[in-house]
Amino acid sequence: QPKVGPFRVTVTTAGELQAKNSIEIQGPTNARRNGIWNMKILKLIPEGTEVDSGEFVAELDKSELTSKIEDAQLAIDKAESQYEQAKLDCTLSLANARNDLINRHFSLEEKELYKEQSQYEAPSIVRQAEIDLEKTQRALKQARANYQTNILQAQAKMREVEAELSKRKNNLRDYEKLVQEFRITAPEKGMVIYVREWDGKKRTEGSQVSAWQPTVATLPDLSDMESVTYVNEVDIQKVTKGQVVEIGLDADPQKQLTGSVTSVANIGEQRPNSDSKVFEVRIQVNEADSTLRPAMTTSNTIIVANVDSALFIPLECLHTQDSLSFVYLRNGGDWVKQQVNVALMNEDDAIISDGIKLTDELMLSVPADSDELPFETLPRP
Repeated sequence: QPKVGPFRVTVTTAGELQAKNSIEIQGPTNARRNGIWNMKILKLIPEGTEVDSGEFVAELDKSELTSKIEDAQLAIDKAESQYEQAKLDCTLSLANARNDLINRHFSLEEKELYKEQSQYEAPSIVRQAEIDLEKTQRALKQARANYQTNILQAQAKMREVEAELSKRKNNLRDYEKLVQEFRITAPEKGMVIYVREWDGKKRTEGSQVSAWQPTVATLPDLSDMESVTYVNEVDIQKVTKGQVVEIGLDADPQKQLTGSVTSVANIGEQRPNSDSKVFEVRIQVNEADSTLRPAMTTSNTIIVANVDSALFIPLECLHTQDSLSFVYLRNGGDWVKQQVNVALMNEDDAIISDGIKLTDELMLSVPADSDELPFETLPRP
């Protein structure tokens, strides 16, 4: 017979507690700029450890960075050698240019003196003296121009080697500064919680830290928690934001919490060890409890519908024919297929809004002569 009483439609899932807000404990933030893409975690304090601001959390492998520091020092030595060589070359070049300029001054004085002394000589000798003087004047002018050019070239060369040396020193300075970031400390007081990799595994000792995602661990705000769960593609259409949730803790079965659905993913994802698509659902925990910890397993009962009083039957009594729902109903001494309207269903029962009454007798199994039984449809409204 049908029953009358309270009726609930629920979706039950397992979830995991996490803090809604967390402070990230990050590794080197400038590793990528210095050509380091992945860093191995050598040491990491146990998860759940309470730390104060500035306390040690983790240490990363510095072997690649140490190699870069050694290469940078060698590059500095080479740049310093090139700087000294360029300085010597420029000094020698300018000294030669100055000597050439001085010699041409002396040559000019000689030509001027010779011209004065030859003014009473034959015209051809006078003319030759004038030509020699003009040549010497032009040569002196060219020597002065060459000297200025040599100065500019020397200055440009020195700027070039100085820039290279400065660049190499800056590289070394950046590497030495980066070394300090390989020892990771807590930015604030809190409880250390490991972060999860893309595959769901926690980042522990031996894990690789990417330069693009340098977070090693987090310091969660334990006063504001949520349960993250995944609902299969069959049940996800029942779940909406705002639904009430009953939350249980596997670690403390006696404790019952309440919550509400705050977000439902629009796109499914493939989770490890799952053949079907699931959708992420986030549930806000209403209570602030000092015993709650991230990564605790929760049992979440999402209340899809809650009816105070309804007439319902076991799902075993419900059948379909030509997309119509019906039950096997005793009508006097015979059985008939009686069409019914189904209002709601849960995993065990279904609310029937029309077609039967509380005193009716229904059959759980399919009778042997079911194909011969008449089908009684509901009257049209």
